[in-house]
Amino acid sequence: MVFKRRNKRSWPRVIWEVIYPKGGWARAFHYVKHRVRRLPDSPERIARGIFVGVFTSFTPFYGLHFLISFVLARVMNANMLAALLATFFGNPLTYVPIAYASLKTGFWITGMTADAEHVRHGFGEMFYGASRDLLFNLKALFTGQPAEWHGLRDFYDDVFFPYMIGGIIPGIVTGLVCYYLSVPVIRAYQKRRNKGVLKARLARLKEKSSENTDQKAAEKS
Repeated sequence: MVFKRRNKRSWPRVIWEVIYPKGGWARAFHYVKHRVRRLPDSPERIARGIFVGVFTSFTPFYGLHFLISFVLARVMNANMLAALLATFFGNPLTYVPIAYASLKTGFWITGMTADAEHVRHGFGEMFYGASRDLLFNLKALFTGQPAEWHGLRDFYDDVFFPYMIGGIIPGIVTGLVCYYLSVPVIRAYQKRRNKGVLKARLARLKEKSSENTDQKAAEKS
């Protein structure tokens, strides 16, 4: 195959590059920023897409962020590619503070009591319990064993629901900050790019006019 990798990556390598991409997260961030700024759309629509992607990063629907941002972008008439790229606001470097802020806000809104230690250490244990129950229940479909929903129920009550509710406020606030920061930056970049394109066109026209003048002068002589 033409596009097949010459050196096949191992599974540990693939997992590591998801956590830490080749070239580092700084390079990945600059690549996303460069792609967003060059999108052929109005600054407002692109910024709305950024808002959608950032807001989606604060939802607990991991694995569905692309789909959710796509739907929200359609509803808000935002740039879809900008929304998809902005979901990378949620990455292994930001998931912990995002989850912490969302859970703490969710506990405050719902009136649940949970200290910082519960949020930091209990989250991993509950996620493990939910994953274990889900795998066990999938196997139970084929083995006839009784399903066990205790871990999933605890995970939903203590983590997923407060995370889902609590992610709304910090998601909107962070998304709005990114929106209002993005609009002037994108507008300035587009003006500079359009000015450069116009100068290049004028230079080509001037060069072509000069060539035609020289050609006519040569024909007369």
